[in-house]
Amino acid sequence: MSEYENLLDDPMVLRELIMDHYKYPHNHSLVDDMRYRRAHMSSESCIDDITVQADIEDGVIKDIRFDGVACTISTASTSIMSDLLKGKTVKEASDLINEYMNMVDGKEYDAAKLEEAVAMKNVYRQANRIKCATIGWNAMKQMIAESEGEQ
Repeated sequence: MSEYENLLDDPMVLRELIMDHYKYPHNHSLVDDMRYRRAHMSSESCIDDITVQADIEDGVIKDIRFDGVACTISTASTSIMSDLLKGKTVKEASDLINEYMNMVDGKEYDAAKLEEAVAMKNVYRQANRIKCATIGWNAMKQMIAESEGEQ
């Protein structure tokens, strides 16, 4: 296990990581650019109502942006996701999304691949928070599927 992975076993480090991405979310503004796909997601069980944008060109995710009203878990997970998936191929991103979904469902996953996203590793213990932790990831999954459908 790497030193990075050891740090992510510390509950205080995980909490700080989530709070940092909530207070100072990365890629937290939308752009007015026709190259960007959009997916709007909302939750009936939380305040989450976000729009995620992605610039996917030639099978590569060039940029990810998001904005809206969202709880701590939703904002932090979408911020982390935007960092993790940016620059990845559609295949790599799909694989990472699957790893993440396994993690939040309490299944086996590869922590090293998920990097900071492992901050959400205990979400599966609170079923009502799973939707919050996956809303941005589901938006990306939808946009990736749409981009592949056009290829």
